[in-house]
Amino acid sequence: MKYANSNKLYIGGVWKDGQSEKLYENTNPYNGEVLSTIKLANKRDIDDAYNAASQAQKAWQQVDNAEKVAIFEKAIAHMESRFEDIVRLMIEESGSSIAKANAEVWGTIAILRDAITYPDKMQTEIYHSVIPDKENRVSRLPLGVVGVIAPWNFPLVLAMRSVAGAIATGNTVVLKPDSQTYIIGGSFIVEAFEAAGLPKGVLNLVVTDLEEVGDYFVEHPIPRLISFTGSTAAGKHIGTIATQNLKKVILELGGNNAFIVLDDADIEQAASAGAFGRFFHQGQICLSVNRIIVDRKIYPQYVEAFKEKVQKMKVGDPREEETFIGPLINRKQVDKVLELVQRSVSEGAKVEIEGKVEGNVISPFVLTDVTPEMAVSQNEVFGPVASIIPVDNEEEAIKVANASIFGLSGAVFSGSLDRGIRVADQIHTGMIHVNDQTINQEPHIPFGGEKSSGLGRFGGEFSFEEFTTVKWTSVQKQPRPFPF
Repeated sequence: MKYANSNKLYIGGVWKDGQSEKLYENTNPYNGEVLSTIKLANKRDIDDAYNAASQAQKAWQQVDNAEKVAIFEKAIAHMESRFEDIVRLMIEESGSSIAKANAEVWGTIAILRDAITYPDKMQTEIYHSVIPDKENRVSRLPLGVVGVIAPWNFPLVLAMRSVAGAIATGNTVVLKPDSQTYIIGGSFIVEAFEAAGLPKGVLNLVVTDLEEVGDYFVEHPIPRLISFTGSTAAGKHIGTIATQNLKKVILELGGNNAFIVLDDADIEQAASAGAFGRFFHQGQICLSVNRIIVDRKIYPQYVEAFKEKVQKMKVGDPREEETFIGPLINRKQVDKVLELVQRSVSEGAKVEIEGKVEGNVISPFVLTDVTPEMAVSQNEVFGPVASIIPVDNEEEAIKVANASIFGLSGAVFSGSLDRGIRVADQIHTGMIHVNDQTINQEPHIPFGGEKSSGLGRFGGEFSFEEFTTVKWTSVQKQPRPFPF
C-alpha cells in the first residue's frame, strides 16, 4: 500500500528528500512488508527545519485567534475524513489492533479539540502595584520554537499532544517522530495541518538516524523547549543536554505501574481490569499494568480468574477484528521481553501460562509467585507478560508499590471506595485510578509522572502552562520620585 508523501521530510512548507546518504526502510512489524523507504535527514536538514520554524514564529504568534481556531477545526475535519485510512495505516505501521487504533485516533481528535481553547487564553492580566501610579501587566506568551521527539508505541496521539499544544499557543514546531512510525506519527500530522492551511514553517518534520545526528536535535540553539516521550534512560540523557543549554523540557518517560488488589476487592472485576491493562497493545504502553500486587487472602482466586481472562484473548494478525494481542514493534523488543522472563523464572517465578513466539508476536505469559526483586518487577516490561506478586496485607502492598524508581500510573481495587482512595493517596505516582486499570488519558486532565517517570504535565491548562511563558511589564503612569 502506498501513502502520499510517506518518503519525504517537510521543511518550510515543502515536502523534500533528506540530505543524508542513509535510507530507512519502514516495515510492517507483523508481516515484514515494506511500507516506504525514506532518505533521512542530516544535521543540515535539522538546521533548515529549525530556521524555518524560527522565521515563521513571530508572524504565527500574531495571527488572529479566530484564524488559529479555524485552522484547528479544519485539521480536525481532515482527520475525521481520513479516519479509516489513519486506522489502517496505524495497524500496518505500528502493529496496533483495530480497537487500539480507533481509540488512538479518537484520542488525537480530542486533543485537537482541547487545544482549540488555548489561543483565547493568551491574554494579558493587570495586577495591582505597591508603588503609586504603577500598573503591572503580566502577559502570557509563546516560548518560540519547540522541538518534539515522539515515540513509536502511540505515535499519533503522543506526537499530537505536543504539536497541538505548541502550535495553539503561538509556537512553531520541528517534529522528530520515531523512524519506525514516522508516517502515522509525522507525515499524517503534517498532512492534516497542511490541508487546514497552516502557514509554511509553523510545523516541520524531520526523520533521522541517531548515529548520524547524535544529540544535535536537542543541542541546537534555536528551540527553547524540548518535548520528549520515551524511555527513562533516553529522557535522562535528553534532559541533561537540554538543561545544560538552559532549555525547558517536558519528559514523559517509563512506567513500572502497580495494580493493587486488596482483600475486599471484586475479584472478577479486578481480574478483567488487570488483564486489559496488562495486555492492551501487547503491553507496549508506558501506562500498562506492570506489577499486579494481590493480597494473599485472595491470591489463588485472583490468579485463576486472571488466567481465565487471558486465555480468552485472541493473538495474531492485528488486521483481524477480534485480535487483542498483535506484534511487538521489532525483534529486538521480543528478545528483550523474553530475556526478562527467563531471568525471572531463574529467580524463582512460576510460569502459569507460557507464551509462544511467532515472528514478532508473543502470546501471553503469566508469572506467579513473583517477588519485588525479580527482573520483571524491577523493569518496565514492554510486552505481553503479567507478573502477579503476593503480599500479606495492605501495608505491604503500599510498600511494594512504592519500591520503584518509577511513578507514572497505578491502580487500586477495593470493595470500599474510601479505602481505595486512602491507599491510592499513599502511592508515589503522577496518576492513579481506583477500581479501574492503569491506562487512562483525558485531554483536560494532568498527565505525567513522578520520580524517573518524567517532568511536567500534559493536558488542558497543564499543557497550556508547559508551552507558554509569562512576561511582566510595569507601566509607571505618573512620574515616580527618586532620591537624586
